[in-house]
Amino acid sequence: MEKKHELRRRRHYRLRRRVTGTVERPRLHVFRSLKHIYAQIIDDSQGITLAAASTMDSDVKTGLKTGGDIEAAKAVGKLVAERGRSNGVSKVVFDRGGFAYHGRIASLADAAREAGLEF
Repeated sequence: MEKKHELRRRRHYRLRRRVTGTVERPRLHVFRSLKHIYAQIIDDSQGITLAAASTMDSDVKTGLKTGGDIEAAKAVGKLVAERGRSNGVSKVVFDRGGFAYHGRIASLADAAREAGLEF
């Protein structure tokens, strides 16, 4: 199991060499665990988080059966996009965190796009 995590971490570092968030286009970073999914909009030039959402938030947690499924990812994607839009973010760069663009990661991205983020 450690090798699997190490391979994901290597993919993530490889991606991060090319994907950086700026003031104009901050980075939408996604992390998933077995039980939860987390998303942040980060401005790497200043080193600050502009918006964040996860299945641990009370806004999302109440309407979900579990935090580790596709429906939870859609809710988190919608919430992080709304919070980002309220902070003036309309365009982002997507950072999938070394995970395959499939399942929960893809549904979070699609929900963020539908809620108004452009990437």
